[in-house]
Amino acid sequence: MSLRSICVFCGASTGANPIYEQAARELGRTLAANGITLIYGGGAVGLMGVVANATMEAGGEVVGIIPQSLKDAEVGHTGLTRLEVVDGMHARKARMAELSDAFIALPGGLGTLEELFEVWTWGQLGYHNKPLGLLDVNHFYSKLSHFLDHLVEERFVRGAHRDMLQRSDSAQTLLRLLEDWQPTVHARWEKTAPA
Repeated sequence: MSLRSICVFCGASTGANPIYEQAARELGRTLAANGITLIYGGGAVGLMGVVANATMEAGGEVVGIIPQSLKDAEVGHTGLTRLEVVDGMHARKARMAELSDAFIALPGGLGTLEELFEVWTWGQLGYHNKPLGLLDVNHFYSKLSHFLDHLVEERFVRGAHRDMLQRSDSAQTLLRLLEDWQPTVHARWEKTAPA
């Protein structure tokens, strides 16, 4: 699969460990080196600002999508290749998904998780066939990954849907996993035997 643009979900904070900023910079430089446009939430703060700046500093293109309310709060990045202003958070997520060939989650908080799970659910339901990945810096997503495995064991998530989410601690490796990913068609609802 050829990746021309990737949507990155990440925190509006830089987190407690400098390794998260380092990973965001690495991802930005890796996207630029591979000619991949960064699509993201348009913020200038936290890991959002770090990945955007790193991509641009390495010669890459960056498209930000931000709701008017957040732009008005002066957290919008003014130095991007393009900044699109939309009406709200739902429009923001829909537009980012529309522009992207794949999705990556860096470390982040509730907003990052919400964006990841929504776009993952869209894939599960067949609304798109785009790969998703976790940049698992410093084992940030290890506990979440264990919980996702638990959901499969308890038969609330199909293994095939669990496998839609790739994971690596290396930006370059994660890109390769996303490029190699092949969508498979699986029924969302599991048939049960009649009582």
